[in-house]
Amino acid sequence: MIAQEDIRKFETFSTPFYYYDLSLLRKTLDVLKKAVDKYGYNVHYAVKANANPRILQVISSYGFGADCVSGNEVSKAIECGFPASKVVFAGVGKSDPEIINALNHDIFCFNCESIQELEVINEIAGKMGKTANVALRLNPGIDAHTNKCINTGLADSKFGIDFNKMEEVVKIALGLKNIKLKGLHFHIGSQILDPEPYRLLCLRSNEMQEKLAKMGVELPEINLGGGIGVDYYKPDENPIPDFDTFIESIHSNLVVKPGQHVHFEFGRAVVGQCGTMVSRVLYIKPASQTNFAIVDAGFTDLIRPALYGSYHKIENLTSQSSETLSYDVVGPICESTDVFDKGIKLPETKRGDLLAFRTAGAYGEIMASQYNLRKLPNVYYSDNQ
Repeated sequence: MIAQEDIRKFETFSTPFYYYDLSLLRKTLDVLKKAVDKYGYNVHYAVKANANPRILQVISSYGFGADCVSGNEVSKAIECGFPASKVVFAGVGKSDPEIINALNHDIFCFNCESIQELEVINEIAGKMGKTANVALRLNPGIDAHTNKCINTGLADSKFGIDFNKMEEVVKIALGLKNIKLKGLHFHIGSQILDPEPYRLLCLRSNEMQEKLAKMGVELPEINLGGGIGVDYYKPDENPIPDFDTFIESIHSNLVVKPGQHVHFEFGRAVVGQCGTMVSRVLYIKPASQTNFAIVDAGFTDLIRPALYGSYHKIENLTSQSSETLSYDVVGPICESTDVFDKGIKLPETKRGDLLAFRTAGAYGEIMASQYNLRKLPNVYYSDNQ
């Protein structure tokens, strides 16, 4: 819940802006660390969720690693305190310069998604006189029952290597001189609220490990990706995800061979609830079925509703009215899709009121653009730094 003293501060800030509750972030990290330390599991924070430097510095201070999907993310993570020895680099389309950059940093591991990618990394590593540590990203064919735009583990996904071709790919990888095959990698999607897909993922991992054992192959690293979701509807009631339930589900179902290390790549679950976008109402325009509340933030500042049809709880922070009316909350962008929500109930809202868009810490600020030549949103922190 946003405190009254924070709201008084907000009224002096230039809108739109992102506000990060660093105290909540640290509480979330404390809970996560306790959950994974119980079993000696490893966490690599998914930088794509939020690459704000102060956020990265706080997370890196907990000793976690970083999961990166671009060369710039690799560099930024290391710059913000993540040791290169705990950086993993994923993505279907790593460019040659990005591969060279990661090899120069001597990162922990590349998560590879195709035979040709393996061959390219092998060639580049050979020219540099290096050996590249590699995990093979396996597509397990599991439906994570999440938004179709962020469901990455199905057979028709662009991500990963076909489960049924993994043995062939393993043989190829083992034959490449400048590749050291370290492990298997999975990622089945994002905003997953039910542990069941993870149970199924564990069974698929166990199945593949048995196949590899018959080939005489033992790999020291198993990376199960991330994807744990957050409560967008009740952020105050559930500010921290139930990491324990998910981790216990993994521990109960995953076969971990002697000497193996288990890795996760959490992003949204770490930062989602600590961020709020705040916008000021510019105009109220009555319509036949509702009222338009036109705010100074647009999909350039928070694109998830326009891109995915995603929900963010919207609160009027400054209205003193006891009357509730229906509003379509929309932005100023010259696109019909610049809509945050339709027909929502808010206290009577007027020009100048501040609206909070909750649970915006993940895939919010990081996805902001300058379409319409708009300025990027401002950023403020709970400690005023």
